[in-house]
Amino acid sequence: MHEYGIAYDIYATARRTALDHNASRVMKITVNFGKMAMINPEQVSFLFETLTADDPVMNGAEIVCETIPPRTACVCGYEGEEIYVCPDCGKLPVLIAGKEIVVKNIEIDTGEE
Repeated sequence: MHEYGIAYDIYATARRTALDHNASRVMKITVNFGKMAMINPEQVSFLFETLTADDPVMNGAEIVCETIPPRTACVCGYEGEEIYVCPDCGKLPVLIAGKEIVVKNIEIDTGEE
């Protein structure tokens, strides 16, 4: 199950960031999921909540999943979202974005104003 590994990596990244900045807890994590990554963000969210349940730094942290559409480019100059056939020339376009999974933002509570 790839989703568990991804949920754990998000958890570990956010926890490490919080501890590195002397935060008392993580409030919110925003993650970009490329549509072509073939990952179910709902499963990642569920597993993330399970992983964080017993961690006082992470418990209650909100995970926000944003879907990133695919972006392709073709040798003919086409750039867009068509992933199978270039609408301009009929060739196979190259995927340049949309497979990534990126932690975009981590909101932490340091107790400071």
